[in-house]
Amino acid sequence: MLYELIAVVRPFIPQGKNKAVKSSLEDVKEIAKTAGALILQDGGAIRGIKNWGIFGLPKKVYKHQTFYTDGHYFVMRYDASSKTQDKVRQTLSLDPRMVKFSSVKLGDGTLESISKIEGTVPWNNMDKKLEL
Repeated sequence: MLYELIAVVRPFIPQGKNKAVKSSLEDVKEIAKTAGALILQDGGAIRGIKNWGIFGLPKKVYKHQTFYTDGHYFVMRYDASSKTQDKVRQTLSLDPRMVKFSSVKLGDGTLESISKIEGTVPWNNMDKKLEL
């Protein structure tokens, strides 16, 4: 099955009162690497990963005793079994760096339908190829 994971990671890492704020890009890389390792270990394939950057959340989210109004978004498309999909979801739900995530199955499960879906995930009109 082909899945698309959209994940939102905390946009900063608090370092204390008078210390600098650490970027969330390292967290995004670690989380994507962890999810990718689970997929690859179970015989799946990663089609593409795209870092969308930090954006505002649609509404304020309370997670791990903190309110979040922004999040660092990334998207991953991958082929995996439903058992592997459950492992990825469970791992992400236990990670305190995650603010939100959602994964959906793309296509109807037939090879013909999922072979038409690209691995790249466009973010805006600049990423899409215009067809006339």
